[in-house]
Amino acid sequence: MEAARPPPTAGKFVVVGGGIAGVTCAEQLATHFPSEDILLVTASPVIKAVTNFKQISKILEEFDVEEQSSTMLGKRFPNIKVIESGVKQLKSEEHCIVTEDGNQHVYKKLCLCAGAKPKLICEGNPYVLGIRDTDSAQEFQKQLTKAKRIMIIGNGGIALELVYEIEGCEVIWAIKDKAIGNTFFDAGAAEFLTSKLIAEKSEAKIAHKRTRYTTEGRKKEARSKSKADNVGSALGPDWHEGLNLKGTKEFSHKIHLETMCEVKKIYLQDEFRILKKKSFTFPRDHKSVTADTEMWPVYVELTNEKIYGCDFIVSATGVTPNFDLGEDGGLKVDDHMHTSLPDIYAAGDICTTSWQLSPVWQQMRLWTQARQMGWYAAKCMAAASSGDSIDMDFSFELFAHVTKFFNYKVVLLGKYNAQGLGSDHELMLRCTKGREYIKVVMQNGRMMGAVLIGETDLEETFENLILNQMNLSSYGEDLLDPNIDIEDYFD
Repeated sequence: MEAARPPPTAGKFVVVGGGIAGVTCAEQLATHFPSEDILLVTASPVIKAVTNFKQISKILEEFDVEEQSSTMLGKRFPNIKVIESGVKQLKSEEHCIVTEDGNQHVYKKLCLCAGAKPKLICEGNPYVLGIRDTDSAQEFQKQLTKAKRIMIIGNGGIALELVYEIEGCEVIWAIKDKAIGNTFFDAGAAEFLTSKLIAEKSEAKIAHKRTRYTTEGRKKEARSKSKADNVGSALGPDWHEGLNLKGTKEFSHKIHLETMCEVKKIYLQDEFRILKKKSFTFPRDHKSVTADTEMWPVYVELTNEKIYGCDFIVSATGVTPNFDLGEDGGLKVDDHMHTSLPDIYAAGDICTTSWQLSPVWQQMRLWTQARQMGWYAAKCMAAASSGDSIDMDFSFELFAHVTKFFNYKVVLLGKYNAQGLGSDHELMLRCTKGREYIKVVMQNGRMMGAVLIGETDLEETFENLILNQMNLSSYGEDLLDPNIDIEDYFD
């Protein structure tokens, strides 16, 4: 006779996903309803927690992302019950989710924060690594110790970080744009940063105060149970710290950039031999390109007709949400983070904002937004369940993100790349090589966005100027004159 199934657990609030959005949402609900159980369903044995949170200005915030065991979350919030299992099925009519372990969990309100998965350039190839979370970063490090040459495909934050951190290994970096980091920078900022790649890195690395939990220490069976395809949560802004990114060769940077191209085809060694194709050596000082006599485990043919052999390929080409709806594959949410299904909310990478957005905010699948959305979704769920109304959170009024690239502080505000402004805008620049790069996006005399690289101390002033949309035409070029203390004007 079959053992009776446990009766469905009826949590009032159920959150799916142990990344920043899910954990922030669960913590917020737990604070709101201290006497209720909040269920957090996560496929991974570790969760992501926000630590060292600092509010830099009204909207800019800085924090670290730390992997913690889910038991630590329970210690901080005794009313959060963590269920370590993937979700198999959502029965929205019955207000119930079924987890991989066969249990059912009935909810009154559900928030889906199940993140996104890496877009791999090619599925199932052992030489292609997708980097998105700490597990894959560790895998990457194991491979790198034996590597003489690797190829990085992609132009987002992770590709930028990797290229800067890798030493002692040839790197061929293929991007589909004209300049590096196009999601974050224009060509000018890219140029400012690229000069740093060529300069030798100083040995003194800035120490990061951050403890790390990995899944290593846990019993191995706990790991294999959560199956390899249940991807862990995304990487933090300093994910490469503490990883020893050194290949086999004894030199610092060797980077060759191939722009305006994508991967056309990937060949394994045998296939490549049979086809008798020719591949190139690592380009040195723009001398004539020569054919490569060395045999590599894998070969990449780019759309610009060049072929390079390498030890492995890193696919850092962004993410696709884990549920397939919305134009970009995300679950559409309204201005209260509510999906089209009753009592189901969504936050973080999995969702697509579909309200009338502020003219200086855009959704980008970043840490800061995952935290803000998780926090706001919890507020909305709480308000809805007690019948209160709630105003849109002001963090959605202005896009604001702070990060580090190549050891520079980088602040992005508003339409920092003139996103959606068409040709009707002007740019103002101030750049001190090796120290700072400031770009302001203006439209009809008003500041719409800014990129600040380096210690500029202008973020708060610029944030206010973008938010209050003051007409700055009369200041003209003086706006960025380093001899004029702009903060004095606008406080």
